[in-house]
Amino acid sequence: MYADDPVAAHRSRVAAWYARIPYAGAMSERRGGRPVWAEIDLDALAHNVALLIAHARPARLWAVVKANAYGHGAVMCARTAVEAGAAGLAVVCVDEAEELRAGGIDAPILLVGQADMSECERIVGLGLTPTVCSMQMMLALSRLASGRGVTQRVHVELESGLNRNGLPLDALVELAEGARRLPGIEIEGLYTHLAAAEEGDTGFTQRQRDALEEAHRRLAWIPSKHIAASASLLLSPSMRFDAVRAGLALYGYHPVPGADPNVGLRRVITLKTRVTRLLDVAAGETVGYGRTWEARRPSKIALLMCGYADGFRRSLSNRAQVLVRGQRAPIAGRIAMDMCMADVTDVPNVAVDDEAVIMGTQGGETVDADELAELAGTISWEILAGVSARVPRFYIRGGSAIARTTLNERLPVPLAADVAASR
Repeated sequence: MYADDPVAAHRSRVAAWYARIPYAGAMSERRGGRPVWAEIDLDALAHNVALLIAHARPARLWAVVKANAYGHGAVMCARTAVEAGAAGLAVVCVDEAEELRAGGIDAPILLVGQADMSECERIVGLGLTPTVCSMQMMLALSRLASGRGVTQRVHVELESGLNRNGLPLDALVELAEGARRLPGIEIEGLYTHLAAAEEGDTGFTQRQRDALEEAHRRLAWIPSKHIAASASLLLSPSMRFDAVRAGLALYGYHPVPGADPNVGLRRVITLKTRVTRLLDVAAGETVGYGRTWEARRPSKIALLMCGYADGFRRSLSNRAQVLVRGQRAPIAGRIAMDMCMADVTDVPNVAVDDEAVIMGTQGGETVDADELAELAGTISWEILAGVSARVPRFYIRGGSAIARTTLNERLPVPLAADVAASR
């Protein structure tokens, strides 16, 4: 019936692909597109938040959801973190915070990046807590907050060795004391950012801690001080202070290579695609751009709809493995922008439409961001954050997909399973 309508044929084929996903009732609502998607396990995220809160206690936990929650989907992850007990959220810029507010999240949001003067009105209007490093911005926020009859909370950052956004001690004290009595301004927090906690440089990390202690001694009237991120939270109880800023660990990854695997974190994201074509390749034939992979034997090659524009880095060409039918299959040839190929010669009974896991677990095998990062010569943060906006996210709770986000639907769209559960 679709012989004269290739677009309708494509949409029908894609609908069939998505209908085969385990969460069929919700996933079948997916409109036509490429068969690549991410599944975000909100139960795992909530577990991680609760675990980190227990590690942080009595300090409060700020859940870091910048960079689209490290590629996991900012609004749903932020909502889950707050529901699981996070005291607040942290992002880098006003745009990221505005997305959370548009998603109905009213929790405190700390801006850990430097906002521009032109964004002061949005900061006050959205009820954000910026990091402020200039008197000019303090004065602008004071004027706007006073005009609205509200209190604008701010944090100040000490430069203690990262040499990035903060102020040296004397300049920081001068700024804080000068802004202390401005109308409408409340300096709520004082913090610094560790430079080498993930590298195990305990001596330098201790010097940064001492620097924050000295800053707080001179600014003892500021009620909260914080320094710990994921690594220092899990490894150094003395770093907890009044609040901690947890990022990578929220999503199931330990920031320190070789750390205790029994800490209890659960991976949150799985990146999946489907086998869309199988090709028989004769010995001596090549596959992909640049002809970088040559068949040493008659081989079966699976075409997968996931490429470097989706977050599967080109540097993983001929190095990474994917999971098909619970077995590892090596990438064959260069990863292209929109697709890649895998050698499934040794995987029995592979068929078109089979699910392939780019990052995650299938059967008894796992390919995680740590493995991909090591192969690519980078860090797991970059692998996770690199899952692009065009990859649909399906948010899983209790084994069912309850919402999705897509490139055209940035705010979560409830799915049928969620609607049925709410009746």
